[in-house]
Amino acid sequence: MAGKIVIDSERCKGCGLCVTMCPKKSIAISAESNKNGYFPAQTTGSDCTGCGRCAIVCPEGIIEVCREEMERIRIESVPGKRSNRRLIEEKA
Repeated sequence: MAGKIVIDSERCKGCGLCVTMCPKKSIAISAESNKNGYFPAQTTGSDCTGCGRCAIVCPEGIIEVCREEMERIRIESVPGKRSNRRLIEEKA
C-alpha cells in the first residue's frame, strides 16, 4: 500500500517529531526556512507506507497522509437519512 504525505510547510515549526516517527524515513527537515523563520519538515521522496504516524504525532496538526487505496472508497450514507446500507462500500 503506497502513501503520500502532504505537509503545510508555511505552518510547520520544524520540531522533528514526524521525522523521528517515520519508519521509512520519508520525512526530513528542510535546509531552507519558511516565511516564519522555521526549518520545516518536507518529504524525501522515499516510499511512504501511509501508516499515519507523522500525522498523529504532529503537534500543529498540519500533516495529511493519503493512501492509494482511499480512492476506491466512497461514502454511501447521507447524514440525517436512515438507511440499511453500509456506511462505506468499495468501488468495483
